[in-house]
Amino acid sequence: MCGVPMVWNPSSMCPNCIRTRVDITEGIPKSVPLQRCRACGRYLNPPKAWTVCEPESKELLQICLKRVKGLNKVKLIDASFIWTEAHSKRLKLKLTVQKEVYSGVILQQVFVVEVVIHNFQCTNCHMVAAQNTWRAAVQVRQKVDHKRTFYLLEQLILKYKAHQQTVSVKEVPDGIDFYFLHRHHALKFQDFVNTVVPCRMKSASEKLISEDFNNNKINAKYTFSVEILPVCKDDIICLHPKQHDTLGNVGPLVLCIGVTQSVKLLDPLTMKRAELRPEIFYRHPRGVLMSTKQATEYTIIDVEPTGLVNGKMRQAELTLARTRDLGSNDQIFHSLTHLGNVLQAGDTVLGYDLTAAVFNEAETKEWPKLQLPDVVVIKKLYPEARRRRRLWKLRSIIKEEEEGTYKSLHKMAEQDYEEFLQDVETDAEVRQRVNVYKDPSKFRITDDGKIEMPTNTNEE
Repeated sequence: MCGVPMVWNPSSMCPNCIRTRVDITEGIPKSVPLQRCRACGRYLNPPKAWTVCEPESKELLQICLKRVKGLNKVKLIDASFIWTEAHSKRLKLKLTVQKEVYSGVILQQVFVVEVVIHNFQCTNCHMVAAQNTWRAAVQVRQKVDHKRTFYLLEQLILKYKAHQQTVSVKEVPDGIDFYFLHRHHALKFQDFVNTVVPCRMKSASEKLISEDFNNNKINAKYTFSVEILPVCKDDIICLHPKQHDTLGNVGPLVLCIGVTQSVKLLDPLTMKRAELRPEIFYRHPRGVLMSTKQATEYTIIDVEPTGLVNGKMRQAELTLARTRDLGSNDQIFHSLTHLGNVLQAGDTVLGYDLTAAVFNEAETKEWPKLQLPDVVVIKKLYPEARRRRRLWKLRSIIKEEEEGTYKSLHKMAEQDYEEFLQDVETDAEVRQRVNVYKDPSKFRITDDGKIEMPTNTNEE
């Protein structure tokens, strides 16, 4: 046609003449719409899914290509974005396609498709705007007088990002409520809590909001309940005889030394360890004899190792006296402890004074011949300056507070949080389970741009 020398092909035309006579992009729209939520910034992935996509990402490119009809008639070779202004509400795709136009002749063509972004409102944002923000709730409860277990649960939730689907989190005096938009998100979160802390799941409740008889559909709100075992780290309990037999004759007076999927127990007299699972606990529920709020401060006078060792724990016989009685009387106590490897004369410890303790006798009625020790030591106390030298911090979930919360509860929560930070600081097992971050307020940038760290740091 044009008289240009060429290599022969079945069409007897050069590539330029073929392009003028044949358009392989015919039937493919050059402008397509794309729905985007104005509030949350997610894109509609047909038919009903809303997806979070970064600008010029593979996920966004995939959604845009789904909008371009007619690509099934050609072979897509390449697709990429052409830069556009963010405020233009336009995306441009550069597509390279191939198609066989004559027998044995394959034509390749490059063209641009413009994607026009339209603002919509996704289902979740519509529910928020209508103040109907949740469809399922998980109520986590623990019948104790502190929140140290909830602080551990909060760090585990942040570490594994189990809170991403929550609409809101509300703090109540005896627990935390988590709200979700979908029932299956709440069930997944409930299973997560069951795998990280010892608990039991109670039956769910359902509240009918509306009902569609024509389509046989209902609109309901679901509430799931999770009860955490009322035993926390450093608590002392008296086991039921059947629990005593099941756990290999440990106790019956045992100290809780850790909380994971089960409760870790230690007998300070025999140095035997055991794990109390939720199903064993709830067959014969037991109350806590004493918790850390009832602990007394003691000063160690003498430490004598006994030779019993269990892992990193070493038993020792202590001679100690109440710190408040020093200088006023000469009353001393003798006690066996599992902290023989970290204690020495002159140290200060926390312990339970069982000689003056007041607790429910129903917890020990199965053991009429049980002889209680004078003191049960639970942990070593460190100087106050150590807290001021703390160079790290923990992140927290933004929570709503229940209306009418008293200021006294805030003060108790601050004390519980400080105890939890001390557990993270002194217990390596707890520190391995949580994410610890540097505290920027404790570091200083010098004039030459270097980061200077304080000379006094925590010593484990």
